Amino acid sequence: MSDRSLAVTAWEALFRAQVAVLRELGAEFPDELSLNEYDVLFNLSRQDDRALRIRDLNKHLLLTQPSVSRLVDRLAARGLVRKETDPGDGRGTIVCLTDEGFALFRKVAIPHSTSIHKLMDVLTDAELATLTELTDKLRRSVTDGT
Repeated sequence: MSDRSLAVTAWEALFRAQVAVLRELGAEFPDELSLNEYDVLFNLSRQDDRALRIRDLNKHLLLTQPSVSRLVDRLAARGLVRKETDPGDGRGTIVCLTDEGFALFRKVAIPHSTSIHKLMDVLTDAELATLTELTDKLRRSVTDGT
């Protein structure tokens, strides 16, 4: 069990680092897509069929369910995603990445990954591996209860 004060200090450091990095990435992000829109396209692109039920997509994003629904509607209006009724459950909605959405994702992903690399380059490969291991462990403890 960790010391309470140390846990709070570590949390503050993690949170403030995240905010600083996201601000920097947001400032460098291209005008044609917001970070939140990119996050939707990114998560859909990682699926084998480039599609997810909206409730499952919501689990991957940092937005509330109503905000995700509005964001998906805006992306659909731009032709970057399409919404389909879930054939297994008529009440559910599946969000599918269109070819146009995937092309825009790929176009933005290249400079975005360069910006990420530039920001993270202050850490060694070993530190990056440790950071990944620790943040994955923390996330799993919240999502899986382990």
